[in-house]
Amino acid sequence: MTSVAVTAPVRRPGMTKVIVATSIGNALEWYDIIIYGFFALAISKAFFPAQDVTVSLLLALGTFAISYLARPFGAIVLGVYADRHGRRASMLVSLVLMVLGTSMITFMPTYATIGVAAPIGILAARLIQGFSAGGEFGSSTAYLVDQAPDRRGFVSSWQASSQGVSALLASGFGVLISTQFTPDQVQAFAWRFAFAFGILIGPVGLYIRRNLAETPLPAAASHRSPAALILAEQKGRLALAIGCVAVSTSVNYFLIYAPTFAVEHLGLPQAVSYGAAFIAALALIFVAPVSGELSDRKGRVRIMALCATLLFVSLYPGFFILTRYPSTAPIIGVFLWFAVLKSSYFGVYPALLSELFPTETRATGLAISYNIAVPIFGGFGPLVMEWLTQKLASPIAPSLWLTAVAILSLVSIAIVRRLYNIR
Repeated sequence: MTSVAVTAPVRRPGMTKVIVATSIGNALEWYDIIIYGFFALAISKAFFPAQDVTVSLLLALGTFAISYLARPFGAIVLGVYADRHGRRASMLVSLVLMVLGTSMITFMPTYATIGVAAPIGILAARLIQGFSAGGEFGSSTAYLVDQAPDRRGFVSSWQASSQGVSALLASGFGVLISTQFTPDQVQAFAWRFAFAFGILIGPVGLYIRRNLAETPLPAAASHRSPAALILAEQKGRLALAIGCVAVSTSVNYFLIYAPTFAVEHLGLPQAVSYGAAFIAALALIFVAPVSGELSDRKGRVRIMALCATLLFVSLYPGFFILTRYPSTAPIIGVFLWFAVLKSSYFGVYPALLSELFPTETRATGLAISYNIAVPIFGGFGPLVMEWLTQKLASPIAPSLWLTAVAILSLVSIAIVRRLYNIR
């Protein structure tokens, strides 16, 4: 039961161009996610005014969270489109929708100007972005591995690396805007500059993607939709793919949640926690491609199993160190260790998932598995970790959730190797 081999396309463009073109959509997606979080307070006051500031902020964050509901739909629609009409075609649609959603947020009049239409417009923009993001990962990863079947690990690892670039760009804009404008100016208009930068990225990405060669369409093994085929005959592969993604996305979202965790539960200054997050982003940029390249020579399963095992044995001790020695050096050291392991794992699993699904359902399988795993183990992760911390009255509690997820991924990796002979 081996994975279906990929037929190399007739024309193979320069890999640098391919990597940039395919990674730019993923980078823009994560840039928008982080920027929305950074300026959530300003957005809440502009579009969700309420008597209680907390209620206003919760409405803004709820609008952010609801976009995750659109991701599975985008995964199915755009994933099927990629498998039936071409990876490049789906990537173009995804990027256009992403730019549309970002433009709507950038230029949306405030509640004071157009009333209830403002929050409705922001909600619509977030749903468009969620739908777009749902198809982006599957289509772009499938395109990458189709172009370089002999270097799947390396080329697909840039999907992970691009997220690190997004984090650095978003952090840079956050610092620049907050230091160059007064709080009143940030609230009034300056927050829009960060989203406007996302709009500028869009046309560049569209130009590059339009000039890519389309990969040959896979020969359909069935007249059924790729989504229907997965649900009918490849449910096991789908479940294993979700399990493989789980530990990476759960640790990733912990690192996003880490600044809040460090301030609220460890009593550390905000600057220290953001410094640790900055270092984690650097690790993702540089470690993921190295890990992906190694997986082409040493094997996907071996590297992923090693990283998941190291996470499993170091999560509880890491949190123990954080709580016992809550100071700058320990928090940066522990966060960097978690970030390196997560980045090494993330740099490999797109290639493993692409080999888990046959060519004719590859984009759909990648998209659906990724966009089920991310909301469950990533989006809900901070909520679960905060609940555990409060319930057990211990800042070590998040390690229990992360350790359980690491076990799930280890089991999934072992089954993938045994059933599908992926090395």
